[in-house]
Amino acid sequence: NLESFDKLCEKVYRCLRPGGTFVFSVGHPVFTAQGHEDGIAGQGNRLHWPELFQSGAARFEFLGEQVVKYHKTLTTYVNGLIRQGFGITGLVEPEPGEKLLRTVAGMNDELRRPMMLIVSAVKER
Repeated sequence: NLESFDKLCEKVYRCLRPGGTFVFSVGHPVFTAQGHEDGIAGQGNRLHWPELFQSGAARFEFLGEQVVKYHKTLTTYVNGLIRQGFGITGLVEPEPGEKLLRTVAGMNDELRRPMMLIVSAVKER
């Protein structure tokens, strides 16, 4: 997870020819928001997710390991691409498939907020 999305966009843009495609996936901003990824619970249900607009570094446990994630807003991703000269050609917030919903405990919660964000963009100039 990179601290500066603008610097990444700049480097990728320099490496692509006009018409070249940049595709990336990140943890969805609502998933990486400050606090913890499971949200805030109350009366046995998750009520909301924490501070979406507080950008910056945070430590999380991921697959049993401590990692540093740099939370960014959707605005940061979209405007970073536009400022650099990319045209956004696609944006996907994937949902878990039926098999995962049937076989993985707690996967139904993933229908309440997206876990991932996938973006495709093209170098326009």
